[in-house]
Amino acid sequence: MADSTQNSGFTLPTPQPLPAPGAPAPAAPGPAPLPAIPSVPSAPFSVQLPSINLNMGPQPRDYAIGGGVMLVLLIAFFFIRGGYANYLAGKRVPPGAANAAGWFLFVFLTALALVVVLTIIGGKLAGLLVIIPLGLIALVSLILMFLSGRR
Repeated sequence: MADSTQNSGFTLPTPQPLPAPGAPAPAAPGPAPLPAIPSVPSAPFSVQLPSINLNMGPQPRDYAIGGGVMLVLLIAFFFIRGGYANYLAGKRVPPGAANAAGWFLFVFLTALALVVVLTIIGGKLAGLLVIIPLGLIALVSLILMFLSGRR
């Protein structure tokens, strides 16, 4: 057996005798009741959140973001136009027709992107009087792109 001077603070519980069969089981000790918390009077507390009006429409910041997106897309579409014109010229399409088809592709992509950006922004510019003509411009330019891109 170990020496009591080397005790690390751990002791085994003393064994309890088993209850006799048929005898009621001893009640298990329940958790100790929590101490009562004294109530402290407090000052009334209110939080005022800013009101959000969902019917305000787009803000100038929204138009600025939409304009920035359109500028980036226009630059990308310009390079796509040049690549498409060079692709058609490599397929023996006359250079004038290939260049025209490239510009029609540029107009198609620009009108389509403008419809999407205006629809996302919302507001008065997303009305049918703006979206339908832009859609017609996109459709006509797509048809003209295919017609002028032929050999």
